Amino acid sequence: MPRRLWLGLLAIFALLWWFGHKGFEPAVATRSGGSVVCATPPGFEDPDQPLQSSVSSQMSPFRLGSATVTPLAGFSLQATVLSRENYSFGRESDFSPTDLALGWGPMKDPDIARKLDVSQSGRWYRYRWNSDGPPIPLPDIISHSANMHMVPADATVADSLAQVRNGETVRLAGWLVRIDGDDGWHWQSSLSRDDSGDGACELVYVCSIERR
Repeated sequence: MPRRLWLGLLAIFALLWWFGHKGFEPAVATRSGGSVVCATPPGFEDPDQPLQSSVSSQMSPFRLGSATVTPLAGFSLQATVLSRENYSFGRESDFSPTDLALGWGPMKDPDIARKLDVSQSGRWYRYRWNSDGPPIPLPDIISHSANMHMVPADATVADSLAQVRNGETVRLAGWLVRIDGDDGWHWQSSLSRDDSGDGACELVYVCSIERR
């Protein structure tokens, strides 16, 4: 292979590595009059079920970079990290550097998770099982796991998110949101835990995340 081509490939790999490892710096959320404090929604009561709650008056729409963020519902849960995937390219990565595939209820059981081949790409979460079939009924897999797009509210949340690893238990609290770009682009969260396929992912503006 010509030396020039080798050097070009090395430069591309170096650039990809840099994008994948540089720290994510969230845009500052603002409204007229100043910056926005991410008000924490009500916490979950059942550790096996996410809690979706109504929108607080403190969380009216706000600006985030060149977009408007509209909170749609409060959201809190405790879940096991089935997989994580970082993203550095695409419009979505301007807001969300990481997707977490999370499992709760029966899907937090390590024995169940080991019987599924879990993967993420293109902002999707996929799972497969072997010839024995799914370890639990498919509707239970769908309703107790999800791919969630994480939008960190500040640098502290972004740093915590960057440290999350597969198999850990996390607790997070924030808001399911819609993001509308000034150019007409938009990205909207699912508001159901029972859906699957296109549009079924949660888009979470994360106020706090704890690793346990």
